Amino acid sequence: MKIRRLLIANRGEIARRIMRTTHRMGIETVAVHSDADAQALHVREATRAQPLGGNALADTYLRIDKLLAAARATGADAVHPGYGFLSENAEFAQATGDAGLLWIGPGPGAIRTLGNKSRAKELAHARGIPCLPGYQGADQSEARLLAQADRIGFPLMVKAAAGGGGRGMRLVHDAAQLPAALESARSEAAAAFGSGELLLERALLRPRHVEIQVFADTHGNCIHLGERDCSVQRRHQKIIEESPSPAVDAALRLRMGNAAVELVRAAGYVGAGTVEFLLQDGEFFLMEMNTRLQVEHPVTEAVTGHDLVEWQLRIARGERLPCRQSELGFNGHAIEVRLCAEDENFRPRTGRVDRFLPPPAGEGGGSGGTLRFDHAIREGLQVTPFYDSMLGKLIAWAPTREQAIDDLATALDRLQVLGLPTNRRLLAACLRHPLFASGQALVPFLADHGDALRAALQDEERMVVPEAAVSALLPHGGAGALAPPFERPLRVRHHDMLLDVPVRESDGFAPAQAVSVRLDDGGWHLQLGAVDLFLADASFDPPAGRGDGAGDDELRAPFNGKVIALCAAPGDGVRKGEVLLVIESMKLEHAVTAVRDGVVKALHVEAGQQVATARVLVTFEAA
Repeated sequence: MKIRRLLIANRGEIARRIMRTTHRMGIETVAVHSDADAQALHVREATRAQPLGGNALADTYLRIDKLLAAARATGADAVHPGYGFLSENAEFAQATGDAGLLWIGPGPGAIRTLGNKSRAKELAHARGIPCLPGYQGADQSEARLLAQADRIGFPLMVKAAAGGGGRGMRLVHDAAQLPAALESARSEAAAAFGSGELLLERALLRPRHVEIQVFADTHGNCIHLGERDCSVQRRHQKIIEESPSPAVDAALRLRMGNAAVELVRAAGYVGAGTVEFLLQDGEFFLMEMNTRLQVEHPVTEAVTGHDLVEWQLRIARGERLPCRQSELGFNGHAIEVRLCAEDENFRPRTGRVDRFLPPPAGEGGGSGGTLRFDHAIREGLQVTPFYDSMLGKLIAWAPTREQAIDDLATALDRLQVLGLPTNRRLLAACLRHPLFASGQALVPFLADHGDALRAALQDEERMVVPEAAVSALLPHGGAGALAPPFERPLRVRHHDMLLDVPVRESDGFAPAQAVSVRLDDGGWHLQLGAVDLFLADASFDPPAGRGDGAGDDELRAPFNGKVIALCAAPGDGVRKGEVLLVIESMKLEHAVTAVRDGVVKALHVEAGQQVATARVLVTFEAA
């Protein structure tokens, strides 16, 4: 079947990635967009664009009726769901086919079987594929889940049966934590995937996360394209992926690949998919299958030389796989990092991109490698709380793993995204960490080393504060010919610390050269070399050395989002670290905790209310 015009039921870098292949193949594209995305790059670059109306996911990219109406209005004859959103939704696949449109992905039956973790594990058990002890039954009552947890033993994982991306996933260490974990996981899963179904699974505390890319066509052919190691994660979400895995040799690759292909064949699967495993002490166990293309597919493309989106389109048109398993080769090493709009504590942040300068694409340093940047960033882009915090991903390929690490870390150093916090420097620090560099990073890598990494990055920032402050506050140099030279104090705020920066002014004074933008709150976001930091003019603040206790009687929203639960009431006594309310932002739930022991004086928000960054949420009785 010929594809003439393809509707992409997604947004941002995902839509742009699909367009890159479809336009090369001579296929027209239709972009859909929310009101917030009306000026997005994927909208500008598509052949046609169709508004969905509204901003919230439930009103836009998750509305099957609106997406199919957009396809009809624009004359599309096929739909590509991308990854995320409705890409693993069997009802969307079914409705697309019923509307006479070609669905670029597995059929609804395969999605129902393998896209649901519980059904996939049942099929894996029947085929002898290793699974961890767990429970994936139809009885979802709390009593049943508590009883099954007791049988399985702790620690265990609570997981959403539908979807992925770390949403609806909780690690539970003992029985006392389980009821709250079930409630929060069910709530997050229902909001993200429209299903609150959960499963329980024995937890491995120090595994690797290794996944196998698979493809199957309509002619009965099925192959795997090697593995990706996705062990470096935060909040159960991947941020670094690489291929091949440092822990997988040819024999283990064969065993894992055969298991993945067996699962796919058993389900009558067609299209692209990813079978995810936990690997520990040489043994692997099925986690789940993602019935779609993955965010991290570029590392597989880099080491195999194949365009996986093109494979998807050709298979959907009824063509055979372009090669056999024996013909597939792997060359060099590829690593991908996910650039996210978030602070140092992994909390998503919103705001405007005021300056954007990508690293040079193509050649990756002097290694003979290449650099690829999949993104939808532009200057002026408003990062909203409605969608995922990922801004894009950088992928480096080189002949060796060491060269790929060096090229990717250097590219992150050169990247400029100013106006809101990102994890750019943390990613570079992870790549350069001796444990990662030696290929020994496991899933708890950031839990074990995150605090030390953050402390080291803050030390780097403090070292450049004087130069950065001079560059921001005195952008045109000193006062000119001043004789004799004298010191002029500057006072800046950095990480809620007041710092006095002495500046000696004299004829010919030249401040440090930093790239900076002025923020709406009057502060600056600067990048000096590879270091970026946020500074505010504190000239009229009290002298350094005084605490910042004025804010201790208030709890403010750390980011934009929707209040979904209140866990305290006026008059309650609370301890530092106790959860006071829960905010949903960028499809994840975040617990907001008390900053000190005290008594709640008032709550200034209610459940269901949308709040902006710095909005006062709770006030406490005066300390």
